[in-house]
Parts: sequence; C-alpha cells; structure tokens
Amino acid sequence: MAGLFSRLKNGNDGADGGVPVRAFNNASRASLLESLEKSDLGWFWASDAKGVLSYISPPAAQRAGKPVEDIISMPMTDVFQPVEDSDDRGTERPLKFQLAARNSIKPVTVEINMGEGRSWWEIAAVPQTDNAGTFLGYHGIARDVSDTYESTRDAEKLSRYDSLTGLSNRHRMSHQLGATLTAFRASKRSCAIMLLDLDRFKQVNDTMGHPAGDELLKQVAARLQRVMGDNIEIGRIGGDEFQVIMPDEDDRGVLGELATRIIQMLSQPYSINGMRAIIGCSVGVAVAPFDGIEEDELVKAADLALYSAKGGGRGAFRFYSSDLRDQASYRHQIESDLRDAIARDELEMHYQPIVDAKTHRVACVEALMRWNHTDRGMISPADFIPVAEDVGIIRELGEWALHKVCTTIQEWPGDIRAAINVSAVQFSSDDFIEIVTRVLKSTGVDPARVELEITESVFVGDMDRALSMFHELKGLGVRLSLDDFGTGYSSLSYLRDAPFDKIKIDQSFVRGCTAEDNKNDAIIAAVVSLARALGMETVAEGVESKDEMRAVTEEGATLLQGMLFSRAIPGSEIVERLESGELEFVPRGPEKYRSDRRTEFRKIGLIHENDRYNVFLRNLSKTGAKIEGLLDVPIGTDVVVDLGGGQLAVACVRRSEGFSQGVEFETPLISDGAEGLCTRHRVSPYQIEAAGRPLRALNDDAVAAVTSTMHSNTKSFVEVEISKF
Repeated sequence: MAGLFSRLKNGNDGADGGVPVRAFNNASRASLLESLEKSDLGWFWASDAKGVLSYISPPAAQRAGKPVEDIISMPMTDVFQPVEDSDDRGTERPLKFQLAARNSIKPVTVEINMGEGRSWWEIAAVPQTDNAGTFLGYHGIARDVSDTYESTRDAEKLSRYDSLTGLSNRHRMSHQLGATLTAFRASKRSCAIMLLDLDRFKQVNDTMGHPAGDELLKQVAARLQRVMGDNIEIGRIGGDEFQVIMPDEDDRGVLGELATRIIQMLSQPYSINGMRAIIGCSVGVAVAPFDGIEEDELVKAADLALYSAKGGGRGAFRFYSSDLRDQASYRHQIESDLRDAIARDELEMHYQPIVDAKTHRVACVEALMRWNHTDRGMISPADFIPVAEDVGIIRELGEWALHKVCTTIQEWPGDIRAAINVSAVQFSSDDFIEIVTRVLKSTGVDPARVELEITESVFVGDMDRALSMFHELKGLGVRLSLDDFGTGYSSLSYLRDAPFDKIKIDQSFVRGCTAEDNKNDAIIAAVVSLARALGMETVAEGVESKDEMRAVTEEGATLLQGMLFSRAIPGSEIVERLESGELEFVPRGPEKYRSDRRTEFRKIGLIHENDRYNVFLRNLSKTGAKIEGLLDVPIGTDVVVDLGGGQLAVACVRRSEGFSQGVEFETPLISDGAEGLCTRHRVSPYQIEAAGRPLRALNDDAVAAVTSTMHSNTKSFVEVEISKF
C-alpha cells in the first residue's frame, strides 16, 4: 500500500508555515482511494517495467482467490488472461500489443482464472515514466464485471448460436465465412463449404410430431460434430439445413470422402422416444476461390450444388460446377412444363423385362415413366421425378401411372405381372389404399398381376402405420416388392414383419461384383440367403455384363434385370412378344465388367510442351481417356489434358492410331458425386491472378487464356478436323 501511495503522501510544506496544504490534499486523496478499495467499487494494481505485478488491491486478490503475496511478482499476462470464449478471438492480441508498445491500456475485459474460481475483470492503465522518459511500469485500475459480462455473453451467445442444437446460427456462420474469405484472399488460401439438407425430415415431423423433429435435429448436430471434429465450424442455418466451413481444404477427393461419410452417418437410424426414425442427407460442396470469391457467391455455388444433389435422387453429394447454373434453369423449365404434361398427354409408360435367372424368359416387367416433351423430346425420369416430388405433384403422377399400367396389362395376353414404383410421398398419403382399391376396381385387372415396388424410405417415422398398410395392400391381392435393398436404410425387423414377396438387390452391389477385391458377391449371397429363408424372390438389378449375370445366378438370385437383357421398351413391343410367344431375352453385352467409362463428344484442350491443341474427348474413365484430333502422336508422349473448369490432368499416351489416342492419367480422376468424373485439384485463381488477370472464380476463358499463351515456332503434331472423318 505504501509503495503505491507514498508519492501521494510526501507533499511539500505550505508557504505560510502552517498546515501543508498539498500534503493535506494528498493524504486526503490517499484516504479516499483506500476507502474506494475497501468498498469494492474499484481496485488498483501496478507493474514494473518488465510487466511483473508489483501491487494489487487486497480485495482484488481475495476475489481472485489468491493471497496478495502469491500474486505479486507474477507476470501481468499470467494474471490478466485473454477471454478465450469470446467470439471475437481478438482480445489477446490487442492487450499484448498494448503491453509490448507500452501504450495506455484502454478498458479491456480479461479473465481471472487461478484455479480458485473464474471471474472477469475490466482493466485499464497508464504507463509511468521518470524525468528522463524511461518506462517504469503501469499504474492501473480494475473492477469485477463478471455479472454484467456473463449476462452479456449469454445474450450474445443467443444471438450467435442456435438455441436448439447449440451450433452456430446463420448470422454467426455468415460472419465467420465472410471474415475467413477476406483474410484468406490476402494470404492466398482456400476454404471449402458444405451445405447439408436433410431428406425426408418433414415426413418425420409430420408423422412423429415437432418435439420428435427437434430431438432428431439435436442428434443430427451431435453426429455432425463427431464426424467433423473440433476445429471445423458447423452451423444450423435454418430448419433442417446445416453449413460447414473447412479452411485450407481444396482437395475434392478429401471433400468427396467426407461428404460420403456425412451422408452415411446421418442416414443411420435414430431412436426418438422409443421410436425409430430414418432420414437421409444431401450435400452441396463449393470451394473458394475456385467457385466464388465473395461470401454470397460461394454460398450460391454450394446451394446450386445442393440443389443438384437433391435433384439427382437425394442421399448424394455434388461439387459445384459452372454447368449447374444452366441445369438450374433447365430444372425450372421442367417444373413449369411438368404441371401440364398429363393434360397434354406427353407421359407414357415403358416396360423393362425382368427375366428368370435360369431360363431368361420374362417373368415380370417393371413399368417406368417416360416424358416425351413436345419440344424437348424424351426427358429422363432422373430429371423430372425429383422435381415432381419437390413441387408436390408426385402423387398425381403416381396415380396416373398406376391407372395407366393396370389398364394396359389388363389387355395383355397371359398372366405376366407388372411392377409399379411407389414413391415414399405417395405411400404416405392418407388415401393411398383407397386409390389402389379404386384403380383395381375400375380397371378390372387381376390384383395378382400388380406388383408395388416400395423403397425402404417408407419406414421413416411411423413403422406401425407402414406395416399396417402393407397388410391392407396384401389383403387387396397385390404383390409387394422391396426396392433398392441395402442402400442405407435396411432393417431385419421390417423384413421379418412386412409381407414382401420380392427383394430387389440394388444395382450398386451387382455392378462390378466380379471385380478383383470386390466384396459385393458376399453381400449378394447374404441377401439371397435371407430372402430364401423368408420365402421371398430376389431380383438382381443392373446386370450389364455376362460375368455379372453368371455371378449373381451362382449366388442364387431368382430373377435378373438390366441392359444385358433389355432396356425399357414400349408396351407395344411387349405385346408383340407375348402374342408371338418370344418370351426369352438373349443376353447381349460385354463378357466382362469394365470400370465405368463415359461416352462423350466435346472439345477440350491438350497441352504438349509449349503448345496447346484443340482435340475432342470421345470417352472418359477414372484412369484414362480416348481423344481424337491429332495425327500420329508417339506412344509414351507426356501431355496435359484440359478437361475444362480448371481441371488439368497430367497423362501419357499409351495407344495411338492415326488421329486417335488413348491416354493414361498420372493421378486417377474421382467421382463428382453424380455420374461424372473430376480431378482432385484445379488451377488456382490465385495462379491466374499472378499471370496478370483479375482475381475471380474459375472460368474456362481465363484458364484457356493463360495456357494458350504457350506456343512454339513449330508444333510437334498436326491438328485434324474431326468432322472430315
């Protein structure tokens, strides 16, 4: 105490030799300050030039939970710690900066945590110097602001965090992403984001109630935190939508694997109040600076990718690409036209044969909807069925299809069955049983010829209701088939209780089941064995090669379906075969399964040494491609293939004949989440910026402009006009 106030007490005598006025004033001031200390309205502290505390008010030491003598001689930074749970994360640097600069310490909140309790103080100080200007240390004040700080912190937390899940809310995620992108542009770093949307969440909410939906969201948040770890920012940005921010990640191989893990984790069953709920998840991925520079641009890119993932059948991920903007416009047009498709009589049903595994004679057909648009021609069901589900007309389409198929097969000779797909949305409607009953009665079809294909997603929510509906349908005489078995929602309990006649083994298990180190054959064998024990038939979907056909037949599958036997064909062709008795479908296709190879025909770039060429891409696989457009390229030539969108693949020519070359990639391509392939890495916009162009998201023109500056006086190869051949 004397150390701090000695200078206040040692005043000079008064000029008149009476009571020293200055000494009286200083003594009074010291007394006032002592009273202030004892009142706990404010405390004092002091440090030396090295930042070591030399004084602290006894009440302050008591509040900190340590004797004065234990605190004295401690470094200031050990006592006054930065507020670690502050959203700003900037408290520590300003305090240390002010101490190092020996500036005045502006009021700042610090944490006092010495193991005897936790509190928050506001401190301020002024530097002390001698007559020569030498820094002597600080004299400062402090006060306890714990109550105010905690209430303010709680209020701020409510404004920044989702009250239900505890994750960051939309406001905080927007702030974090904007700040991250701004900082990363300066340091030339990348940042990925994922947008997640829960599939069939609304169905859980509707069937199990909003409290169950809230509990489900909490469990989803907990699973996401387990998958992502502690250093990844996760937020719930509204309803059943989540966002993830991943700094310094631009490897699409890593991002694709992570998105797949998220989908698998979130698709596992949930236990809610003793009931079982199953949902799915779709994910859209975008990476800065490749897909966007500013926050709004990047979020829009991820949203388009998510939109594509949902449109492709859900339960999948997509990377953003510039093509998605055109696809979004195309989808909007589909949505507009689809509402009138039935009225314009543009919809029709085609039928894909399902054959006996031993005789290859047709045993059943699967009815598949086709849309023959007046202006656009045939539109894929993969394009318009998800749209129909989103805009709420899938029930209308489903009822039309049911009536159309039943009317058609009633006129077919014989007793061939037709399988009709039933969407989860259609199945969940309260009048579904009534609709099936009405269609069977109005068409007069034998119910035994009608097979309803139902996916496992119908078990989301109220399983008892689903099982009850199955038994009602069986009571009508129709057959039931479980479609896409094994794709993520399987449960032996409903197989035990539901009266299915058939299990369809998803094509993802059939495809490539003969490949080396592939364990799909074991899965097929297990499903077949299970179905046999339950008295059910099994259909192996997606059979495209003869070795796959032999494999699934040897494992015991009773029925086969796939392009090896036939695509979906118009009903008139089925009738011709029924009338002529030509019911056997001869397998026609490759002898062996080969890895997916996409047939394409588009112009791409090829770079060799200092020259860029225009070539055509004929087909593409993970490991290589077929290109056309250069004459007599020697085998062993190293090239770089520009696949567009900043995707440069280093490759080597392994086959060359005339103007056609087969190249092998140095690094295999990866799945883009859809049916396409992409490179793990892309040309960085930062590299393009370094070449003198503005920093912006990737576009083909910028990449081509940079690479087209390469040229030599004499090109090694001759470009060929493909249209001449």
